Amino acid sequence: METAPFTVERQIRFSHTDPAGIVYFPNYFDFCNGVMEDWYTNHLGIDYARLIFEQRRATPIVHAECDFYVPSKMGERLFFTLLLGKVGRSSIDIRIYGHAAGILRLEARIVTVYMDLDRQKSEVVPGAIRDLFNAYQNACAGWIPPARPGAAA
Repeated sequence: METAPFTVERQIRFSHTDPAGIVYFPNYFDFCNGVMEDWYTNHLGIDYARLIFEQRRATPIVHAECDFYVPSKMGERLFFTLLLGKVGRSSIDIRIYGHAAGILRLEARIVTVYMDLDRQKSEVVPGAIRDLFNAYQNACAGWIPPARPGAAA
């Protein structure tokens, strides 16, 4: 497993922004989904495409929420850091922190469910994957998200 926590950098492009020149908020959910896919494939070593198309398993989003603190504009580069919250029987609570220059821009909480695509039913997170999740949580222990804007130091 690579260095934890998993963090990726994304450039804000024209296509991500609204007429005011800031990121149109639904695009953050697309960013977060991409971060989760990259985390599975590039960090955990679980090829996300193979998981879906060959193993017929998926982790669809069943809940998503996001708090926005600072707008992001075209040309800026944001870092997205993924942490795991509670891992349930079939649910996975994921936290994604968007930040730049040491300031938290957004904080997302996304819950996914491990499921069998052919049966269209949730199933228990397999032991080998659960072990990877537990190792990742342990490797991330002690990581503190960047400060929210205006938060006392």
